[in-house]
Amino acid sequence: MTLANQLTLFRIILIPLLVVVFYLPFEWSFPVSSIIFSIAAITDWLDGYVARKYDQSTPFGAFLDPVADKLMVAVALVLLVGVHGSAWFVIPAVIIVGREIVISALREWMAELGKRASVAVSYLGKIKTTAQMAAIIVLLAFDPALYPTWMIIGYITLYIAAGLTLWSMIIYLKAAWPELMSKEHR
Repeated sequence: MTLANQLTLFRIILIPLLVVVFYLPFEWSFPVSSIIFSIAAITDWLDGYVARKYDQSTPFGAFLDPVADKLMVAVALVLLVGVHGSAWFVIPAVIIVGREIVISALREWMAELGKRASVAVSYLGKIKTTAQMAAIIVLLAFDPALYPTWMIIGYITLYIAAGLTLWSMIIYLKAAWPELMSKEHR
């Protein structure tokens, strides 16, 4: 078990901890939830860095890392939907989660065709992930009823992330379009 894989597993272990802390009936549950998510986000960057720097890339890590990322973001967004409970919040949350489902399916299908490289993670995807993490960290950190200004900042950042999410999805779909429309694959 490489250090990179251990970091990824640690990120997955943080998910139930995030849920428990988020629902604790204390005012400090907001900032502590944000700290837990921040630690998970740092391990997202760190496990990739360690895997590349120390040549610790493994098939298990290649499978588990994106699963951990998507679980972390989806769980945090579901928790936040419960607190924010408005269409203004649900719309970008659905865009983000929906895009992850579409692109995961697209990558799996393209891998079956031996063309996974055409839908590999791009620089825009990294910017999108950073915007998502920043938005979720802000939204988790502050009770929206007590800190409406931070809620607005979180919403703006979340909409930026949703916009980048749609943009990156369009780029991936455009790259895969010739295969999607190929007569031999219909």
